[in-house]
Amino acid sequence: MRHRKTTVKLNRSADHRKALLRNLATSLAEHGELKTTTAKARALVSFYERLIARAKRSDEMNAIRLIKRVLYTESAQKNFIQQLKDLQGRQSGYLRVSKVGFRPGDVAELSQVQFVR
Repeated sequence: MRHRKTTVKLNRSADHRKALLRNLATSLAEHGELKTTTAKARALVSFYERLIARAKRSDEMNAIRLIKRVLYTESAQKNFIQQLKDLQGRQSGYLRVSKVGFRPGDVAELSQVQFVR
C-alpha cells in the first residue's frame, strides 16, 4: 500500500526529477544558499533533509559513500561533510525557505533556501 507516500512530481519524469533534485542539492552544498521556484525549493528541502538524516545515522565511511552517490562535485561533497559536522547537535530543521518575490519573465514565485545556523 502506498498510503501517505506522496512525492512532489514537478511535471517531470522520475529520472528528470531525480537529476533536478541532485543538481539543486549539489548547488546548495557548494554555495550555502540557493534561489529557485517555491515548488522546487520545497521538494529540495524534503530531499536534502532526508539526505542529512541518513548521513547522520550511518557511520562515517557509509555516510561518505552515500554523499558521493548523490552529490555530483567533489567540492559539494566536502562542503556537505563540513556542514554535517556543524549540525551534529541539531535534530531537524536544517534549512530555511524564505519567499523573495517573483521572476520577471513568467511571474513564478521565487524562494531562497539557506542553512539554519
